[in-house]
Amino acid sequence: MPGGKERELRRRIGSIQSTKKITRAMELIAATRVVKAMQRANAARPYARLITSVIEDLAAGGAEVDHPLLRQADEIRNVGFIIITGDRGLAGAYNTSVIRTAERQVMAHVSEGKGYSLCCVGRKSASYFRFRNYRIDHAMSGFSDNPSYDDARRIAETVSESFLSEAVDQVELIYTEFVSMGTQRVVVRRFLPLVDTEMMAAEGSGTGREGSFEFEPSPEAVLEALLPRYTEARLYGALLDAAASEHANRQRAMKAATDNAEELITKLSRAMNQARQDAITTEIMEIVGGAEALSGGDASDVEAALASMLTGTDASGLAPAGASGRPA
Repeated sequence: MPGGKERELRRRIGSIQSTKKITRAMELIAATRVVKAMQRANAARPYARLITSVIEDLAAGGAEVDHPLLRQADEIRNVGFIIITGDRGLAGAYNTSVIRTAERQVMAHVSEGKGYSLCCVGRKSASYFRFRNYRIDHAMSGFSDNPSYDDARRIAETVSESFLSEAVDQVELIYTEFVSMGTQRVVVRRFLPLVDTEMMAAEGSGTGREGSFEFEPSPEAVLEALLPRYTEARLYGALLDAAASEHANRQRAMKAATDNAEELITKLSRAMNQARQDAITTEIMEIVGGAEALSGGDASDVEAALASMLTGTDASGLAPAGASGRPA
């Protein structure tokens, strides 16, 4: 029995060591990818800031555009949701946090008698809401860990089409914002309708740049052309933030798994050593018990029997007949 326990512990230790190698490799891969994702997110921010600044300048310069993306519905009857999660798991609470926040938002609007429309970006959100029997109007996946601008444009066009056709009156964007390697938070942003140009003008009024540019053919024409690009830039930034957050969460999760594997291996190794020691003790006790049985219980005879078993001699100190290799 002790030997069987030792074999079982040895098998478990081997299995955990194999798993540890996998989690360690995944940790290193995630650490490499999160750096690249952070660089891409940081590289995209200047473009988003610049296009926002240009729109603020246009609005501050008196550009007034009745663009459909600025349309404010008199009554919010249907709300669209863009839910950005990952395609894969093993990323800690990354996917779960976004899904729970999205579900709370959906249920809050449903409780107010509003309809909903889901655009799930990432397999995890799509599979969850499909399993829960929510209606999913659009599902896109395959690029969560490495999104491109074309992916952002495709999503923005799909959602904008639903908004322009008045299938939804408002669109909310739910994703994980990347703050730092140790901090990522789930945020809910209004995506459509866009902020009114008057509000943009107020936000840009403190920059001291009103009237510093001339726009051709007209401020209104430029603004109308920029608004769709503005939605794409916002969505692209959200996708990059989500990708960096996913890799950061996966790195932490795999590091925790590796540390737990090391701790478990240490505990099992101690248990295996204890089992081996118990097996040796049991064998010694069996030898002692056998010696007592042979000697009839006399302690001196037991010692002599043990000595003979260990040295191969009889009680008189002579080798038994045949032990020397000569006939008795």
